[in-house]
Amino acid sequence: MSNPGVDESPIYPALTERRNSLEKHLQTRPDLQELKNRHILLNTNVAPSLQAAQQELARQRTSDTLKRHLERRPDREELVERNILPALNAAPALQANARELEKHMLADNLEHKIQNRPRPEDLISQGILDESEDPRSP
Repeated sequence: MSNPGVDESPIYPALTERRNSLEKHLQTRPDLQELKNRHILLNTNVAPSLQAAQQELARQRTSDTLKRHLERRPDREELVERNILPALNAAPALQANARELEKHMLADNLEHKIQNRPRPEDLISQGILDESEDPRSP
């Protein structure tokens, strides 16, 4: 029989709640591979005391490689010569319009040359074409 005047509830009820909460968090804790995939833990077999040095060396190696590639990068003139960059000196916002204008100018120039080309009979009379090369004959 219990004594009605004695309180038998736990002294620290919050302690059991905290313990249950901690257990719940530990159950949903990500595994080691997931932490490595999210770059929270380093994916290395090096001792923890050497991991910082290894990371710094890797960063320095990447920096050196980038500097070396930048030093060997071709200049703008070479890229324009190889048709990698456009030869336009217009502002970036105007480059599309400049390309479109250049395309239309080339089309107009070609149309003008086609309209002013000599007729086949003129070329035959000048001895440039043979009668057998007449484009009008079947």
